[in-house]
Amino acid sequence: MFKKLRVRDYDFKLILMVLALASIGILAIGSADESLQSRQLAGVVAGAFLMLVLSFFNYSWVLKFYWPMYVINIVLLVLVWVMGENRGGAQRWLKIGSLQFQPSETAKILLILFFAQFIMKYKEKLNTVRIISACLLLFALPWYLVVSQPDLSTSIVLVILFCVIMFVGGVSLKLVFGVLAIAIPAVALLISMALRPDMRPDNDFFHGFQQERLLAFFNQEEYPDQNRQQVNSEKAIGSGMLDGKGYKNNEITSVKNGNFVAADETDFIFAVIGEEFGFKGSIVVILLLFGISLDCISVARKSKDTAGSIIAASVGGLVAFQGFINIGVATFILPNTGLPLPFVSYGLTSLMSLFMGMGFVLNVRLQTKKNK
Repeated sequence: MFKKLRVRDYDFKLILMVLALASIGILAIGSADESLQSRQLAGVVAGAFLMLVLSFFNYSWVLKFYWPMYVINIVLLVLVWVMGENRGGAQRWLKIGSLQFQPSETAKILLILFFAQFIMKYKEKLNTVRIISACLLLFALPWYLVVSQPDLSTSIVLVILFCVIMFVGGVSLKLVFGVLAIAIPAVALLISMALRPDMRPDNDFFHGFQQERLLAFFNQEEYPDQNRQQVNSEKAIGSGMLDGKGYKNNEITSVKNGNFVAADETDFIFAVIGEEFGFKGSIVVILLLFGISLDCISVARKSKDTAGSIIAASVGGLVAFQGFINIGVATFILPNTGLPLPFVSYGLTSLMSLFMGMGFVLNVRLQTKKNK
């Protein structure tokens, strides 16, 4: 369970980058909605403590329970489907007593841990039809439960994570290119179907609001109401210019004071940062996200085994891709979709899950091989 470790092998720079990014999140949330700042601060403190505790647990011992992790993940997602709370047309939240959380966020970390052990166990047979089919089926069940909530944005992140897991696990490059040759045209076909005006609002592939967001992105002039939030977010970031308008400024034209963007403490938190801290503050956030992801990849390259490489690379990939999508939505280079900015957006489930993932990355780092 615990292994003799050396403090000099501890990745302090990763901790500092994570805490710096989380601190920016606390400040930004305090400006967007001051009533949520204390809760976010408590979440960061609790998450940092959890990260440090998990960093001293031998991840190889934790991965012995990979099947119970998978079962718990499925049970939680099924409970959301059966008794979850419906908000804004989506059923994603689960309330057990006084505890309320979003299982689709914890699913990201639990699936990383499960497949890290599963793939390492069958590494020599990974490129066989039997093992690849097993991986696809084991991934398909939780993915379906997430996409049916509906939660298209998280389901996209899960697909990206699965691709990272399989690639780092050692899947054949021939298979990778073969899947890409099928997946890219398939995605293009789905998008073209969603853009057809004769498609009914709720079809087999997209729900009404998802189809509207795609239509609004590709036909901005025809759907001004649907893309107004992204337009306002883009203007807010641009109005910050180089140095920003200042923290908690009282300008009525501010994105938060004028209520020009909904969910500015979650999906559009980057708009608050861009407006108040300007280009300089925005670059700091992007560099921290990039630095955390790059550090995780570095840990993955030095890991003692395949499971450690999968954990570190997947957590780094999660931060990178989710950060890219969130900022892409806020700057209007991607269609509108609800994803939190890692360690910055308000959301205790996402925050705690990411801290948990970082805890395992730190433990992988503590056990790296010196000769790699």
